[in-house]
Amino acid sequence: GMIAAHLGVGVFLVGVTMVETRGLEKDIALEPGQSFQAGAYEFKFSGVTRAMGPNYVADRGRFEVFKNESLVTELYPEKRAYSRGGQPMTEAAIDPGLTRDLYVSLGEPLGGSGGAWAIRVYHKPFIRWIWAGALLMMAGGLLGASDRRYFAELRAERAGQLAGTATEAA
Repeated sequence: GMIAAHLGVGVFLVGVTMVETRGLEKDIALEPGQSFQAGAYEFKFSGVTRAMGPNYVADRGRFEVFKNESLVTELYPEKRAYSRGGQPMTEAAIDPGLTRDLYVSLGEPLGGSGGAWAIRVYHKPFIRWIWAGALLMMAGGLLGASDRRYFAELRAERAGQLAGTATEAA
């Protein structure tokens, strides 16, 4: 249990260090057809279309993500307006991975003739390692707490306390 918990601390620290030192968060303005380089990844903005949901209308962006000129994924972030009114909601598009997560969120249209939009792009390396480290720490704690030797020591200690109170009473 102790080994798993300490390993979890190490995994957690690697995750936090990598996210803080190598992570990228950028707010940019892109027109359809333009692209943005984030580390080894290129995010190409293809434009925005109108999409209907069960209780909302959305502006849905389309992004193609490339690494070394090969397509990694397509992301579809949305800016939703719900039929009950209220503030518009942003639904980020996420491509999760063991060693990195890629996020794109669609901001507001910026007007103008080119159809530019405010875009937020995130590249978070090793973000999943933070959660994995926490889970390892939890598993180590549970393993340690369920060790039979621990319960045997508690029983012996209680038996000693009971024997002590019995001799005091006599």
